Amino acid sequence: MRRVAILGAAGRDFHVFNVFFRSRRGTRVVAFAVTQLPGLGGRRYPPDLSGPLYPHGVPIYRVEGPDDLAALVRSLGIDEVVLAYSDLTYAEVGAWLGAVLGAGASFRVLGPEDTYVETHLPVVAVTAARTGSGKSTISRAIAAELMGRGLRPVVLRHPMPYGDLRPVYVYRSRDDLSGLTLEEREEYEQYVEMGLPVLSGVDYGEVVRAAEGMGDVVLWDGGNNDFPMVRPSFMVVAVDAMRPHDVASFPGEANVRMADHIIITKADRAKNIGAVIEEVRRRNGRAPISLAVFRVRLVGTGSLMGKRVLVVEDAPTVTHGGLPHGAGYVAAVEAGAEVVDPRRFAVGALRKAYDVYPHMGPVLPSLGYTPEQIRDLEETVRRMDVDAVVLGTPARLEDVARFDKPVFRATWEIEVVEGPTIRDIVRAFLEDN
Repeated sequence: MRRVAILGAAGRDFHVFNVFFRSRRGTRVVAFAVTQLPGLGGRRYPPDLSGPLYPHGVPIYRVEGPDDLAALVRSLGIDEVVLAYSDLTYAEVGAWLGAVLGAGASFRVLGPEDTYVETHLPVVAVTAARTGSGKSTISRAIAAELMGRGLRPVVLRHPMPYGDLRPVYVYRSRDDLSGLTLEEREEYEQYVEMGLPVLSGVDYGEVVRAAEGMGDVVLWDGGNNDFPMVRPSFMVVAVDAMRPHDVASFPGEANVRMADHIIITKADRAKNIGAVIEEVRRRNGRAPISLAVFRVRLVGTGSLMGKRVLVVEDAPTVTHGGLPHGAGYVAAVEAGAEVVDPRRFAVGALRKAYDVYPHMGPVLPSLGYTPEQIRDLEETVRRMDVDAVVLGTPARLEDVARFDKPVFRATWEIEVVEGPTIRDIVRAFLEDN
């Protein structure tokens, strides 16, 4: 019996188990090795989701890095480690690979064809070369265009099972978002406000079956820079013009190579847009390319001109996404505000985040996976002598955290400045389906 561990972050790892290993005889998944996310180590993938070959479920272990993984391989007698998460540089992939091989095990990545879930509905998938490229903004624009054509899109989101591990979650209203982590709200809230159902979970076979009864087209809004879990009919990929080197990332490069249409975002801020296009064209010479910008505006009472502000950014963008800041910082600077660096005021998990992600600029990541992290966020804001807080996240953080200062929200929309528009992209998708 071949003993397998799946290395992930409580998303694709569970999916890979469900679609590839759950009913496969001759192998036995003995561990989920979870990195990135807190609070999952010591739990089990439950028996009711694991299938008859796993009557006791599958244990979940927390690994802090390659050395922890190597120790787990040795202690459990693991024969093979399957990499199943995203937003990695090739150097990071190599570090995991070296640790696994050094511990005597094999290393594997399962590709799209081994992990797609099928559906009879047409699927437009929006993915990215790297987190922070603007895929959810693109997805929102595509959803609005589909709705404008009288279609009923159903949004499928990448799994984020921070609470109970359930096969399907359905979000239709703001009340459904109660109790979720900040990151979950950041991904779901914008669609709920559009009146669209959002589905996620840990079993995408069940998620897809539920979606098929709710609409006539599926919109897959991918997590991080992962490739889709559902077979796409048409795939749109966002590439950040400010990070052309990130086209060579895992598995973002695979997305670029598979794309039916590529949108290069933040084109107005690129130093050499020609070099970005060349990086894309080296990997995909067939997909049309659009150049786009994000139009950012602030929503709040009064002016921020000359005011001291704290900027809170979407956490994945400025942590494992690798960006120093996001839309909140851009909006604050454009409004004439003075952005105050929160580092010396940060407490708890937020303080530790600056050590783990030293690339972050003078912004605060919206960490909120646990009530303790939300309290850390509130305390950090309380400690700062600023006139206002600028939220650069799609979620209404002011609904779940208590801020003792005025709040401004940065909102943004995509505008294509060269090449096929969002309307053209949707038309191409519908013509093919």
